[in-house]
Order: sequence, then C-alpha cells, then structure tokens
Amino acid sequence: MKNRLVLTFAIIFMIYGIGFTQSTENTDSIAPSIQINPTNVKDLVLQDFNIQLQDSNGKDQLLLTAPGANGTTRLSLNGEATDFKFVSGKAVHEFDVDHKGGLCFIRNEGSNANKNKFYHLSQDADGTYRVKHIPLWMSIIPPLVAILLALVFKEVTLSLFVGIWSGAFIASGMQFGSVISSFLLVIQKYIVEALTDSGHISVIVFSLLIGGMVAIISRNGGMAGVVKSLSKYARSARSSQFITWLLGVAIFFDDYANTLIVGNTMRSVTDKYKISREKLSYIVDSTAAPVSAVAFITTWIGAVLGYIEGGMVDMPGFDTTLSPYSIFLGSLKYSFYPFMTLLFILILIYTQRDFGPMLKAETRARTTGKVSSATTSDEDEPNMEDLSPVKGAPLKWYNAAIPVMAVIVMTIIGLISTGMDSIYSELVGNGTAVASAGWGDTWAAMGALFADPNASFFMKIGKLIGSSDSYVALLWASLSGVVLAIILTMSRGIMSLFDTMHTMVTGFKTMLPALIILTLAWGLAITTEELHTASYLTSILQDNVSPYIMPSIVFILAAVISFSTGSSWSTMAILYPIAIPTTWAISQSSGLAPDISMEILLNVIAVVLAASVLGDHCSPISDTTILSSLASDCNHIDHVRTQLPYALTVGVFSLIASFVSTYLGGGWLISLILIAVSMACLFGIVRGIGKKVSS
Repeated sequence: MKNRLVLTFAIIFMIYGIGFTQSTENTDSIAPSIQINPTNVKDLVLQDFNIQLQDSNGKDQLLLTAPGANGTTRLSLNGEATDFKFVSGKAVHEFDVDHKGGLCFIRNEGSNANKNKFYHLSQDADGTYRVKHIPLWMSIIPPLVAILLALVFKEVTLSLFVGIWSGAFIASGMQFGSVISSFLLVIQKYIVEALTDSGHISVIVFSLLIGGMVAIISRNGGMAGVVKSLSKYARSARSSQFITWLLGVAIFFDDYANTLIVGNTMRSVTDKYKISREKLSYIVDSTAAPVSAVAFITTWIGAVLGYIEGGMVDMPGFDTTLSPYSIFLGSLKYSFYPFMTLLFILILIYTQRDFGPMLKAETRARTTGKVSSATTSDEDEPNMEDLSPVKGAPLKWYNAAIPVMAVIVMTIIGLISTGMDSIYSELVGNGTAVASAGWGDTWAAMGALFADPNASFFMKIGKLIGSSDSYVALLWASLSGVVLAIILTMSRGIMSLFDTMHTMVTGFKTMLPALIILTLAWGLAITTEELHTASYLTSILQDNVSPYIMPSIVFILAAVISFSTGSSWSTMAILYPIAIPTTWAISQSSGLAPDISMEILLNVIAVVLAASVLGDHCSPISDTTILSSLASDCNHIDHVRTQLPYALTVGVFSLIASFVSTYLGGGWLISLILIAVSMACLFGIVRGIGKKVSS
C-alpha cells in the first residue's frame, strides 16, 4: 500500500510539474506562426497563427496574428463558427476575460496541420493578461490518471476524484495557486454539474427506485420464489448462465433497464450454482449494450439516428433520398462486435470453459463456494444488506414477476406515449393535418414525415421510438414497479407499511455506492469534454488515409475515445459528424464507384457504434459497466479485470472482420461468412487455451 501511495503522489506531482514548467505568462512565448502569402479575401486559408489578448477602450479583445494574411477566414471558437477578418496580418474578436480566466479552443478547418489550439486566458489584478497554451495531448491525462489509479488501487471512487482534480487543474491554467482551488472545484463545479443534468438525475432516480423494488420483492419472498421456479430450468451452472443470457437478449429495448433487471433477478439463481459474480456481471454487461446497439427498436435508436442524420450534410454525390433509419439498417451487417459478443458468450456457456482472470474467478466460486472475491464479509462490497425473505414469507414467484413485468411494460408504454407526443408536435409544426393527438391518428399521419409516404412498419416504429423520451419512460416504469411491489407486499400481509417502507429505503442504500461512482464518472466526462479529449484523439488519425482502411481507423479511434471517456454515447456524438462526411469525401476523391463508397460508409457507421460499445466494456469509468457491477453485486474492478480479456479478444476479430469485409466488397453474404469464420476461430481459442472450470 505504501508503494501505491508513493505512485499516486508521483503521478499527481508529475502532472503539476508539467503545468508549472510549461506556464506561459505573456503572449510572445507561444509557438511562432508560419509566414503565409496574401490569400483571396473571400477564402483565406490559415496555416498557423498566434493568439494574444489586448485592451481596446476598456474591452477585452482576442488578437490573432498571421504575418501576410489579408482576408476573412472562418474558425471554430469554443464550438461556434466565427469569422475573423485579417488586415495586414491581424484580426480581433471580443472575448471577456477575468481573474479566474476561461478556456479558449480554436479549430482551424482550413489547414492539414495545427488544426486545434487550446489556451487558458486570464487577467491578473494589475491588469496584465495571461495566455497559457495547453498542449492538447494533456487532455488525455484526467481519464488516464483515473484508469491507472483504479487498476493499481482497485478503488474507483478515489481514482475518479483524482482524475477530475487533475482535469480541473489543467482547465484552471495549471498555475501553482490553482492546486487548492481546482481541488475545491471537483465538488463545486464538476460534481454539481453532473448532478444538475436532468438525464443524469433520471438515471439516479430510476436506479434508486429499482433498488427499492428489488429490496421489497426480496424481503417478501418474491425473488426466492423466482429462484425456485427457475430452478426447473436452471438445473446446472450451464443452464443458469444460458437463462441469464436469454433474459439479457429478451430485454433489448434499454441497456440500463436490462442491466438492473437481469443482474438483480438472476443473482440468486447463479449464486445457487456457484457462478462467480464476475461471470454474472460479464454476461449482464455483454448482453445489455450489444443487443441495444443492434435491435431495431431501442432507447438508443433516436440518438443514433440523430447522429447519423447530423453527419449526412455537405456530401456531394450522396443519395439524399436515403433515410437515417434505412442507412442504420443497412449498416447492421457490419456490426461485428455486438453480434460476435452475444455469440461468444454462448460459446463460453456451451464449452463450460474460461480463460484468464475469469477462469480464476470461476474456479474460486466452484471450489470454495465464494461467488465474491472477498475473503471475509468485511471485505465485500459495502452495499451488502440483509435482503433475505422475512420469517413466514410465502415464496411466490409472482410477487417479484409482476413488479418486474410492470417495469418492462411501462417502459414500452412510456416510449410509445412520449414518442407519439413528439411525433404529433412535429406533424403540427410541419403543417400536416392530424385529426387528433390520439395514437391512431398520429400513427396514420406519420407517413408525412418520410420521403416515401408508404414507409414500412419498421421505419415508422424506428421513428416513433427514436422520437421518444427514454428517461421519462424509465421513470414511469421504475415508479410503477416499486408501487406494485409495495401493494403486493402489504395486501398479502407479508410486511407492515413501516417495514415495507424501511425495506425500500434499505434498497435505496444498496444503490448509493455505485451511484457515487456513477456521479464521479459523469464529472470526469465533463472534464474530458471541457478539455476536448475526443477532439485531440480524433485529430490524430483523421487525415491522409485510404478509404479502404477508414473503417479500421475509425474502429480503433472510437474504441480509444469510448475507453478514455467511459461513454459510448458521447463517442458516437463526436465521431459520427466527423467520420461520415470524411469517409464519403475520401472515397469520392479516390474515384471509387458510388456503390463501393456506400458500403465503406455503412461499414464506418457500424464500427463507430460497435467500437463505442467495445471501449465502453473495457473502461472502468463507464456508467453501464458500473451499473453491471452494481446489479450483480460484484466488485467493480474485478468485473473490469475479468471482462477485459474477453472484450479485447472479440474486439480483435471484429476489427479484422471489418477490415477484410471492406476489401471483399462488403454485403450481407460476406459479412455472414466473416462472422461464421470468426466464431469458428473464437471457438478454437476457447477450446485451445480455455480450461473447464473445476467443480
């Protein structure tokens, strides 16, 4: 432990040392600009520029200098397109600066080099301006610190906190005096921002209510009844794992609901047959996101379609009659990682073999009966509570099944209801006549929103679910589940009102450790967004590539960004608007036929989604990975450590399949053959290096 503490402080001081040594107190010490020739006034292309601050009649101004530049150019200033008019090599723009300072991110779209510049701008008490250049490579330090410390200490909360602290220090301009202030900003700014996001609060409330519901149906004997009923089918370690997989695939509409329902429902069953918590959390995690990523109707579909549509702009020669939904369906044949992951789990279950850290975890569980890695109860996860059935509780499966089914049904109803409301508003906004806001009339008029009035049923369903508010649906569902659990418990006299409500609060408590980690992970995501981590990683591999290797490059890039940020959704939001038009432009400039260009584009669209899920599976700071650990009651780092080799193994074959499919021309037949060959190879690997778990 002493060596680990020394390592922690060494990493922290290394970050601070970099900040101190690179501090820039005046504007003249920034990298020199490259001399350029006067350019057309309407189309000025900058190769490089300097940035300074100046006072103009009491107003702060951003001064850009590029010797020889005359004309107007458009740069992205903190995400907003801004025109800069250069006269005799200088251009100005108003930019408010105070003593605390602020970040300035400038993206130059017109040059292949030096595209992104990042600064911290502030003003001292004496009126002196301070321009601190922040190298963009430093944007990867916060997630890197969090991940490394989590793996070293096997303690996520402190690791995430230090990661946010390092990001706050960098974002504060890396001044000596900001060491303490950045420490305080972790709570004051980043944690508070994470908790004021309505989507985040919805996830927290949903998780708490699900925790309360699970506690009640455990104490009223419902969960024990489910175990008793499933025992007819789950008669062994193999069959219990298969049923877990089957439930994971069946609850396809939302990864959060999938994770919490399957993990909590099957934990007692797998415990009975001495399945390690690590294996349970792997099956739960590796069915939730993959099936949500490829299913036609999920809470993901709206975001994915929006990202795809946002990327399909300014693409000369592209068939604009294609809808985002049809493009998504066409890309599914290249979604190798989600499909292979689902099949890989079946291989592990069928062969009853494991390898790597998972083999050790399974061997421990089967030979010693310890499904958790803890050697004593004191070392187990701090969210353990006594949720055994109360004395005399009837072990009836329906006391658990009814609330769980209510969660599933209400989620679907919520998706349809909020989707219909959104569709109706869109129809009215477009001037389409709708008889009423009823579901039937709205569905009948929905064809007006498609280029083809005779849009298929699945296209309409995709549009409907894509327009829904999944957070509202999940809140309705979790509230319905916990209320039904309370009613069933009290109506049968299993527990009193006081005991039932106390049990619900106990269920809330079981969720708190993971929700703390989840909140810190969101806080870290805010720092990576503020420091433009994804922009830096994207810019490294964006230019000068062959169209045939674009899917492979985008795959690696998406996996790295998702791993570093812990979010597959933010990765898709960042990469789709860049990868789609870039891939199409590269394919067209290379003279490829439209059909080949289209297949490459579909491949890229698929790998962004697939590799985002891969990186999410490997990242210890991922929200879905954290929820999988929570639902399975598994030590979080143990879950990441045992899942990582499996995810990477499937990921390598997915990358190879994506690369080969491009050169073979793509298509469903090629993709199916590649999946079959890949699964045969994975089967051979499991048979070759995997070992049967000792019982």
